[in-house]
Amino acid sequence: MAFTTSVPDLQLDRSGITLPAESAILAGVQADINTAFGGGVNPGLSSPQGQLAQTLTAIIGDKNDRFAEVVNQLDPDKASGRWQDALGRIYFIDRIAASGTVVTGTCSGLVGTLIPAGSVAQDVNGYLYLSQSDARIGADGSVQVDFQCTTSGPIACPVGALTRIFQQVIGWDTVINHTAGSEGVEVENRTDFEYRRKLSVAANAVNSVQSVYAAVLDVDGVLDAYVIDNPKSTEVLTGVTHYPVAANSIYVAVVGGEAADIAQAIWSKKSNGCNYNGETVAVVEDLNYTAPRPSYRVSWVTPTAVPVFFSIQIAANAALPATIKSLIQQAVIDAFNGTDGGARARIASAIYAGRFYAGVAATDANVQILSILLGSSAPAGGISLVMGIDQRPTLDISNIDVQLVG
Repeated sequence: MAFTTSVPDLQLDRSGITLPAESAILAGVQADINTAFGGGVNPGLSSPQGQLAQTLTAIIGDKNDRFAEVVNQLDPDKASGRWQDALGRIYFIDRIAASGTVVTGTCSGLVGTLIPAGSVAQDVNGYLYLSQSDARIGADGSVQVDFQCTTSGPIACPVGALTRIFQQVIGWDTVINHTAGSEGVEVENRTDFEYRRKLSVAANAVNSVQSVYAAVLDVDGVLDAYVIDNPKSTEVLTGVTHYPVAANSIYVAVVGGEAADIAQAIWSKKSNGCNYNGETVAVVEDLNYTAPRPSYRVSWVTPTAVPVFFSIQIAANAALPATIKSLIQQAVIDAFNGTDGGARARIASAIYAGRFYAGVAATDANVQILSILLGSSAPAGGISLVMGIDQRPTLDISNIDVQLVG
């Protein structure tokens, strides 16, 4: 005859999965054991049958938990790891590999000197950085050039760290960074991958802001991007910096990635006859033709690096570790760069002080936060900071001031 069980089953319905409490599972297992032995079994958990009931309950509870995990991994908002990769492939996207830190170097030398894309500079720690696009030294004897680290991952490049020309270009004399680099990333995390997956529904489209945005974010080495369009026949001042977006144009701002790849991504998705913005330029050839092929100058904006400053006050406490200041600084950096699993500071984003409370509080059980303020200069005095559409936020550990207030 069929055996019935008193162990409650998990429930699957329109609201999702509901697991029975382990106390209910234990009661069901004990009832089954009692039935199997003809009744009168000692229900004490210290007895042999009680020990067996607890073991079976743990096994059932664990399997229920694993089943719930599988069910939840089918939800893009909850998926992670291999499950998230599988969902991404439905939209023909793969997780982005690790990318290197991007830093703006002030290159000085002979007026008119061309510093070609791929030129190499070195920081004080020996890391090599490649310039991302052609740049020409201006009338003042200098030019701002974005360099990307050849070593992937969140490698810090603080102010003044990029100091050496590793591969000489005639007419290029010096390089120095006056702002910290935008730290690179390890393999794309769960939050960023899901953010890009949501955008990717437009990746196979053309002639839309969303399709250009998705295509640019998919370029190797790109850390961040921002895309809008101006359909009006007049220039429009946009964002907190009042950037003049040209009439009937698409505006693209990009951090990281090689110029040729970025230009190809923009050109392949933007509307016919649409104007561009920005001073960073690369030429795209239409490969549908044989030589001589039609060519197009594609331009975009390389955002200005804007240093962000923090002023943090916590209550002095003898129980705090001696390293509490450095722990808090690292927690702020992790939240700023999104390595804590949350959203990172991006182009044209609003950065709120509240984003950093959880990380600071988690550094030690004895931390009592009095205030967290931020701004674009020291001493920081605001609870939020908004970036322009032509600005990218950067953070140097020396710009995080932590004070213990007694």
